[in-house]
Amino acid sequence: FEELRPGHTFSEQNPVLLEIGCGVGNFIWPVLERNPNLKVFACDFSPRAVGFVKAHEAYSEDRCHAFVCDITKDRLSDTIPPHSVDIVSAIFVFSALPPEKQAQAVKNITEILKPGGRVLFRDYAMYDLAQLRFKPGHKLEDNLYVRQDGTLSYYFTVERLRELFVQHGGMVEQENGYTVKRLVNVKKNIDSERIFAQAKFQAPIDSSAIDEAMAGTRLLDTSDAAQSDGMAMRTD
Repeated sequence: FEELRPGHTFSEQNPVLLEIGCGVGNFIWPVLERNPNLKVFACDFSPRAVGFVKAHEAYSEDRCHAFVCDITKDRLSDTIPPHSVDIVSAIFVFSALPPEKQAQAVKNITEILKPGGRVLFRDYAMYDLAQLRFKPGHKLEDNLYVRQDGTLSYYFTVERLRELFVQHGGMVEQENGYTVKRLVNVKKNIDSERIFAQAKFQAPIDSSAIDEAMAGTRLLDTSDAAQSDGMAMRTD
C-alpha cells in the first residue's frame, strides 16, 4: 500500500489513522515521525501489547492513543469519535477472527470511518503455504483452521472480502486481489510461494449508505466463498 510505504505523507489535513492489531507498535513510530500532523489510534486484543506501546519513549496521548479492543464485540466508537478516521490498517488481523464474527468487525470499522475513508487490508489467502501445511485434524471448516496454540487461522478469497466489505459493509471496492511473495532460504533448501489477499475499500462519501447496508447485515456462509477457484494473482 502506498499509504504504508516509507516516505509516504498523507494528503489529508490533520489525518487520523487507526491501526487494528497494533502489536507492540513497530509501525506507529515511523509513520508519526514522517507525518507531524497525523493522529494515530492503535488497538490490540492483547493488554500486554498495548502496554508496550504506551511504555515507548515516543508515546504521547496528544498524537497516539493505544487501547485494548476486541473488534468483534467492543465498539470502536466508544473510544474513537464516529466517522472521524481517514485510514484503517487491518494487516493480518481478520484471519484470527471467527468467520461468523467478521461481518460484525466490519460494521464496527464503518462506524468510525469518515465518508471517503479507506480500509487497507492484507491477510492470508486460500492456498497459501501455511494452509497447505496444516496436518489432518486442524481443519474446522472450509478455509478455517486451528493452530496448535488454539488460535484460529482463516484463509481469504477476494469473493469473501467483497461480501464482507461491499455487500455487508456498504463500501466501495478500490483494489481486491492476490499478491504472491516468493520465500527463499538457501540454507534450509526452501523455495516456496506465500499467497496473500490484498484489498482497499473506501467508505461512500454519503455515510448514510453505510448505515443502510449494515442495517441488513447477516452472517456469511463461508463455504460459498471458499468454493470459488478463480484466483487472479499478481506478484509485488
